[in-house]
Amino acid sequence: MSDSYMVPYGYGEAEFSEKRSRFIGRVWLCETEREALEHIAEIRSLCWDATHNVYAYSIREGGATRFSDDGEPQGTAGMPVLDVFRREGITNFLCIVTRYFGGILLGAGGLVRAYAHAAKIALDAAGRATMKPVMVLGFTCPYHLFDRVKTEIERSEGVIVQTDYGADIRIGMHIPEPGFNTFNERIRELTSGNIKPELIEIKHLPVKNN
Repeated sequence: MSDSYMVPYGYGEAEFSEKRSRFIGRVWLCETEREALEHIAEIRSLCWDATHNVYAYSIREGGATRFSDDGEPQGTAGMPVLDVFRREGITNFLCIVTRYFGGILLGAGGLVRAYAHAAKIALDAAGRATMKPVMVLGFTCPYHLFDRVKTEIERSEGVIVQTDYGADIRIGMHIPEPGFNTFNERIRELTSGNIKPELIEIKHLPVKNN
């Protein structure tokens, strides 16, 4: 799983009205199907008085893809929501579109357009990101070398996520995968081999798209 893939950047919410019906789109970044199901239960509880709570989600791990029309005519709601994300190649998402019926029927075509639009504006609100692999590293650094090491981490686009101060400083960090070997060599060179970064794991983190 060292490849990159597209996801929502975070939570997004947007709404609009069509012929007096109110549509509220919500989008989440979800890593597991369980997360998606918990959000669905939460919105159903929060919006219990809504006419429909339509949803679609797709989770990369396990390949779980589900959608629901939640009482709308078959094919007019859940699938159009799912298609918005499929067209953009986005995974690890949940989108729920809540509808409060305004008394005027929209017809099958109108429903498809309305649900797709709600999903699209909610995705726009969430933003798009590319999940890129990073190397999670850990190592111990003497105090007198810390400033030098910190500068090299920043130069290599690394991010320090943990510092534990004791006899020495225990550093936890991550760095983009392509820069790992160069960073490793530079740190060994700068510290005369006194610091040897240890690879803890490879994980994916979202990098927001412009």
